[in-house]
Amino acid sequence: MNDMTPVTTTLKDWETDQEVRWCPGCGDYAILKAVQRTMPQLGADPANTVFVSGIGCSSRFPYYMETYGFHTIHGRAPTVATGVKLANPELDVWLVTGDGDGLSIGGNHMLHLLRRNLDCQVLLFNNEIYGLTKGQYSPTSRPGTRSPSTPFGSVDRPVNPCAFALGSGARFVARGIDVNKKLTDAFKAAYAHEGTAFVEIFQNCIVYNEDVFSDFTDKKTAPDTQLWVEHGEPLLFANGTKGIAMDPALFGARVVDVADGDWEAAGVLRHDQTNRALANMLVEMPFGDYPMALGVIYDDPRPTFDGAVMEQNAAASEGKSDDLQALIEHGQTWKVGK
Repeated sequence: MNDMTPVTTTLKDWETDQEVRWCPGCGDYAILKAVQRTMPQLGADPANTVFVSGIGCSSRFPYYMETYGFHTIHGRAPTVATGVKLANPELDVWLVTGDGDGLSIGGNHMLHLLRRNLDCQVLLFNNEIYGLTKGQYSPTSRPGTRSPSTPFGSVDRPVNPCAFALGSGARFVARGIDVNKKLTDAFKAAYAHEGTAFVEIFQNCIVYNEDVFSDFTDKKTAPDTQLWVEHGEPLLFANGTKGIAMDPALFGARVVDVADGDWEAAGVLRHDQTNRALANMLVEMPFGDYPMALGVIYDDPRPTFDGAVMEQNAAASEGKSDDLQALIEHGQTWKVGK
């Protein structure tokens, strides 16, 4: 986020003349439109905005945003984004990556981006599969996933993207669903956060991993399977009839019934987005026994990497001359002549 004067734009100002090319029905279309709808609400300036991507279906994104953009190499978007932000700290920098791009070959780069706390927004599209390269299993694929690279079913334990982000030192972690209207709220909160904001987006790959998230995205069961968290509000789901409480014996979460709306009597916790321990508990809750925690799970800013670099550079140059010729002639110099 930067402190520049808000600019008035419309959705059309963020759309390019490029044909959007994803598979019909792909969740990426919904995410793209959500971002384009959000940018005018942020007061962001297309001329001051940069989208950086790696490799994968999600990484086509910069072509479809009427901004500056870099379609980089596999897993290295965080590195390029760091260079962009340090070269011009006034730019709004967004990273777009996928579970394979960002958590496999790019896992090391993602880790260091998060721990450094560069001021940028990371949108990680998680479809639990490699879509662009025809459906191989990815770091987030569930055990038993059958794919061209795991014909008998994956035996890997998958990465939990939000747990990875918290473990890497991220100060902002959120989750959303590609077609859910609340996704834009996560984008707004991410933009307002000073530092690296990590947003995991559950994205449906209609060709190679269709409806893999239907166990919690299906509208009929969503009230019972989705826990939308909000700072200061009780952790309730199932239309307020169930909630998340602390289990002292397990030092973790437990689901409790809420009678007559009295969530306090049931011991339901209030969401505190600055509480790192609570954030860890929410992202680690195993789905099935617990609902899927969604929304802004953690938001606790600290000084940014780019801010510290700028301060250091300013201190190092204080009192120094910016006259190149004077610097060349400083000290023991001599002229060679006839």
